[in-house]
Amino acid sequence: MPFLTACQRFPMSNFASHLHAILADSPAGRLDFARVMDLALYHPELGYYGPGPRRIGRSGDFFTAVSVGPLYGRLLAVLAGQVHRELGEPADFLVIEQAAHDGQLAADLLEVGAFNLCLVEPNPRYEVVQRERLAAHAGRVRWVSQLADLPEVPALFVCNELPDAMPVQLLRWVQGAWRQLLVEINPAGGFCLVPAAIEDPRLAAEAERLPRDLAEGHTLEVGLAALDWLQALAQAPFYGRVWVADYGLDAEERHASQRAAGSLRRYRDHQCDERVLEDLGDCDLTAHVDFSRLREQATACGFAERGYEHQGRRLGRLAVDWLRSLEGRPPDAATSALLRQYQSLTHPAFLGRSFRVLELDKPKRAAATES
Repeated sequence: MPFLTACQRFPMSNFASHLHAILADSPAGRLDFARVMDLALYHPELGYYGPGPRRIGRSGDFFTAVSVGPLYGRLLAVLAGQVHRELGEPADFLVIEQAAHDGQLAADLLEVGAFNLCLVEPNPRYEVVQRERLAAHAGRVRWVSQLADLPEVPALFVCNELPDAMPVQLLRWVQGAWRQLLVEINPAGGFCLVPAAIEDPRLAAEAERLPRDLAEGHTLEVGLAALDWLQALAQAPFYGRVWVADYGLDAEERHASQRAAGSLRRYRDHQCDERVLEDLGDCDLTAHVDFSRLREQATACGFAERGYEHQGRRLGRLAVDWLRSLEGRPPDAATSALLRQYQSLTHPAFLGRSFRVLELDKPKRAAATES
């Protein structure tokens, strides 16, 4: 488990200098990993995502379902049509997207779907890029900065690879107890992770949910931010369907001995490794979503689970009519390209099995009664 045991030395970047200063001023010279991850990803000037959208796909650091091509958006447009019909074809129906990045998925949706769209975007720099990309659909798109500002309308809410980008705490099983891993400066001037007693009551409560028969050193991520996000999503005014697509694991997979090092990784130039304290601010940090815990939280927040399965199976059902329409005729170049995208999105060896889809039904809020 190199990223949990080694103290790493690397050239001092602007972000590293910033983190050094924060650690020097913090109690005991330590910070919990979630705080460091949040800064490394979302600091407005020095974070990986803060200054603006990163390039994805072949020229970026990683691939997503969106960067595969427009088919993913077209299939979500099929889902939007199904949800619209299930809700009685309301005139004020919206598709809502959170974490729209550069707006590519929104553009793919709007290209084929006859509905309006709302983007939840707190970062003004991202909104500028999204507005430029969606200029041709300007009359059909609106923006809000937070979930609470969404309108009370029937909707399909979609997010693609959102929870995996939320900060996580790190816990390690040490001598019969769960310990929290904190970041501190090592004597060589780099950063290292050190175990400490869990002091946060919420984190301690999450640790109580975890098994206590794992091997020494087993490490797990705890996504308190993802749980808070689901709570905020439940309290948002819209109602209808929620689509959460991400790569993740169930509890039994997270607790398996072959995953004792945890799932936290850094991505840079399509290379993935465990050296998560290197190049902070210049690389993506991500952990597999704990779908078992996310599903528990969704139920506790009042959602009804509509479905949970591998992405390949769910997208395959959305693509049935399109695939049937191709029978009996040779595909042209455009169709061949879409079929290659379908293969990438659904085949177990590509994104079809590593990505999961959680669908939730969100009820309409009861009208407040006058006292």
